[in-house]
Amino acid sequence: MALWGHSVNHQGKRHSLEDHLKGTGRRAGQAASVFRAAALARHLGHLHDVGKGACDWQDGLLRAECSGGRVGIPHKHAGTWLAEQQGLAVFCGVVFGHHGGLLSWADLKKELDQAEGKYKLQVEEAIDRVSKIIPEILTGPGLPAWIEQSQDPMAVDVLVRMVFSAVVDADYLDTAEHFDGRPRLPHTLNAADLVSRFESARQQKLADAVASPVNLLRNEVYDQAVAGAAGPVGLYRLPSPTGSGKTFSAAAFALHHAAANGLRRVIVAVPFMSITEQNAQVYRDLLDHPGHTPVVLEHHSGIDLDKPGKTVSAAERWRRLAAENWDSPFVVTTTVRLFESLFSNQPAAMRRLHNIAGSVLVLDEVQALPDAMLRPILSMLRTLTEHFNVTVLLASATQPAYGNLQVVRNLPVHDLVPEPERLYKALNRVRYQWWISPKPTPDQVAQRAAAQRQSLVICNTTAQAAELHTLMEQHRAPEGGRVWHLSTRMASAHRKRHLEEIRRLLKAGEPVAVVSTQLVEAGVDLDFPMVLRAFATAEAMQQAAGRCNRNGHLAEGDVVIFDIDGWDKAAERIYGPALGVTQEYFGPGRALPDDVTVMDAYYTERFARANVEAVGAHIQDRRENADFPEVAKLFQMIEEHTVPVVVPRSTKDAAEQAECHRLIGQLRAGAPGSGDLLRWLRPYIASLPKALARKHADLTSPVLGDLVEWLGDYDDQRGIELSDSKEYVF
Repeated sequence: MALWGHSVNHQGKRHSLEDHLKGTGRRAGQAASVFRAAALARHLGHLHDVGKGACDWQDGLLRAECSGGRVGIPHKHAGTWLAEQQGLAVFCGVVFGHHGGLLSWADLKKELDQAEGKYKLQVEEAIDRVSKIIPEILTGPGLPAWIEQSQDPMAVDVLVRMVFSAVVDADYLDTAEHFDGRPRLPHTLNAADLVSRFESARQQKLADAVASPVNLLRNEVYDQAVAGAAGPVGLYRLPSPTGSGKTFSAAAFALHHAAANGLRRVIVAVPFMSITEQNAQVYRDLLDHPGHTPVVLEHHSGIDLDKPGKTVSAAERWRRLAAENWDSPFVVTTTVRLFESLFSNQPAAMRRLHNIAGSVLVLDEVQALPDAMLRPILSMLRTLTEHFNVTVLLASATQPAYGNLQVVRNLPVHDLVPEPERLYKALNRVRYQWWISPKPTPDQVAQRAAAQRQSLVICNTTAQAAELHTLMEQHRAPEGGRVWHLSTRMASAHRKRHLEEIRRLLKAGEPVAVVSTQLVEAGVDLDFPMVLRAFATAEAMQQAAGRCNRNGHLAEGDVVIFDIDGWDKAAERIYGPALGVTQEYFGPGRALPDDVTVMDAYYTERFARANVEAVGAHIQDRRENADFPEVAKLFQMIEEHTVPVVVPRSTKDAAEQAECHRLIGQLRAGAPGSGDLLRWLRPYIASLPKALARKHADLTSPVLGDLVEWLGDYDDQRGIELSDSKEYVF
């Protein structure tokens, strides 16, 4: 009798199990060929649903087809047991985890015991029946020769993840093809096509650029990046000062390098969503052509891929599908999504991993990687470059001294800028002023900033920003215009409107004063003649300086580092030991934050005090022992200090407010398609510290998960304001 893999589709056709296993195997093998594991992935693709060959499962499928319910019969043990019997060891977990996620080796052994006990007859029956139509399942291919020779447990860990990704994605794609009735074609553009697009668009932009010393230096950095692109696959650094055109140069290196080395795609990961949105738009302008399939995929937790109730265009459909597995030649994402996917054990997050192999991975603003996670992160990057044909580019104005850490100490590094000290001196466009002894009061800082025609104040916490904003409003002369505010207490669309207006005023040369949290200081394209920055770590102060005289219109801009009495406690809670190391190396009578030689010594001391090598040791130990769930649990890029808060009143548009309330109601009622509803609501979501949200539970109402609706006041300037929020950092 025929064996079926899936129930009838909209055309009334069932999916034969033979076709599904062979289709999954074929796709998985093609995906894994990039990292020399095609035979292994193809075989595990053949095995992943072998358990469906059992009579009980086949009968259950027919019942479910009639009732509309689920089959409800386990089908993972047969293929898992067969893979283990064939000597594939931990790789048999790929079969068992293809729906629920990778298990630990200890839990997997318990399931293998079940396969020889409770499910023994079902396992034997399924293997016997499926082997009659696909006899290849009885012959294991063994492990790839290169993994047998490497003797590197981290390489085994990553190979399991990559093969799992290839099989899971192949399973999804083959199943989707059955139910959609049409194949999903891969993206056909290659890096060489994109290089010509990129260079052509850049030349058009240069035609409109005004000749200046800064633009000459930006072109020099660009040329050095392109020249370095001819090098081999490996680890590269782009130490590029703020305002030196790093966004363009990093992309140019990545595209030219991909073309030179036959790599498949470019993945740009940045630490903050505001930069993700900004950079993605820059790359879309350079690479996407109207009327053609999009090239740039922007994928992060805040992107609105499709809105409910609207017809989905072909471009929107492509973005939604490509986001599942990063099947795009140019991806822009966040470092959180990238690394939490690499260390996850869940199928949905891991589907895209196999498409990281054979790519150029650009880590922008790399100084923002958390110290506590550096050892597993750098270990992962090393394994990707050594075994998975990945080039990693570390791009930052404040390049961390990672090379001094044991985990990457002997890894060759290629520097794209041969003389960074000269470049930093040539692009120095600011003078630093220290206002820390005696310490100023908040009112003194507010008066000084308000007296400037154009000024930006950057604080360490939302409460500090709100306090200075209130004071500056009192001191700002009427002809100076309003004082603008930026923080995560504002909904994202609200912040975006403020940023757009601030940029317009700056471009027009109009008076403009801004108070912000740190969200503006890494990569956000703003150019003020004066920036006042609350004392912070060295890299934060240098990044803040990048918002001052960014385009070199002045001989020098002014960066004022101030330290208000009592604000240091909040800074210590945010930055930890790094703040103390900064105080020892930088300040009056010491180095300036843009001294790259001292910055290297600062990072070395900082990593030593943070005990970076030891902090991540437990994660590495769990990776060596194939404990995938525990690794996923331990690896946290950011601590969950805040909760998302949806604020319908953050928009003045009555129709948008009504739609927000309607969607909130649907989420509370458990309506299907919650992911789409949440995507639509994201422009109206702000953040609150968890403890503060709990304290004011009477002003919030649960929506879904940890998402709450804000019922309290919402200020047109500062967003959510609470009088007792000073004690909270975020």
